[in-house]
Amino acid sequence: MPTISERRAAFRDLHKSGCFVIPIPWDVSSARWLQGMGFKALASTSAGFAWSECLPDNAVTREMVLKHLRELVENTEVPINADFEGGFAHDPAGVAESVALAVDTGVAGLSIEDSRRDKENPVYTLEEGAARMKAARQAIDKKGGDTLLVGRAENFLVGRADLDDTIARLKAYSAAGADCLYAPGISKPDQIKAIVQAVAPKPVNLLIGTPVGLTVKDAEALGVRRISVGGSLARSAWGGFIRAAKQIAEEGRFDAFGEAASGMEMNKFFYKDSKARSGA
Repeated sequence: MPTISERRAAFRDLHKSGCFVIPIPWDVSSARWLQGMGFKALASTSAGFAWSECLPDNAVTREMVLKHLRELVENTEVPINADFEGGFAHDPAGVAESVALAVDTGVAGLSIEDSRRDKENPVYTLEEGAARMKAARQAIDKKGGDTLLVGRAENFLVGRADLDDTIARLKAYSAAGADCLYAPGISKPDQIKAIVQAVAPKPVNLLIGTPVGLTVKDAEALGVRRISVGGSLARSAWGGFIRAAKQIAEEGRFDAFGEAASGMEMNKFFYKDSKARSGA
């Protein structure tokens, strides 16, 4: 089992060159499956985890998320990046406190976003966002500094499709100490390339949560270093479940089961996985 320090070092190395995909499980079973497929790192999903707890996205508590992160770290051998929402606080001091607790779970990286969850005032000002990022950086540094910090600019997710402002925010978050920059909602090649060039040499994370026509090779050619998928794997799983259940309820048919995963394949995987986890 790699140590936490080894996982964090490996995670940083992944960001140095090339382009890698960081898939996102929503519980320990899905994390183990993705690890078994050979992915080098995983991340948590605020939405996927919330749905597994019968809650909407952004409704989970800090304590719930910390427990979830600890479970993911303790039950995997690869680096885990935390979707840590807005740090579960408005003020920089509160963000720093939350980040310190997240680092203690053993995560290899964590993101802090600048969304306020307020329809009238959806994002923090650039200055507020930078101050919150600086507080997160200082909290990580006090813990040893090896946890990777991701700075998120949420403009495009909250209806503010302003590329110039997004770039200004990402540059400010970089200056405040973010190691990796992320603007979820960006999907056009020219926008992606502009962000990559603006924050270089720091790596950029690209969200691909819908079929936008981009492949890993396409993203790499644009300079993207890392691709994440948000809650899309969780949504895909829920999509199959809902389609099959609706077909039974509305049509009295079971055709959707033809696309179900093989029980034999799943039993085989988790049998081997349980043996590996127990050291047998």
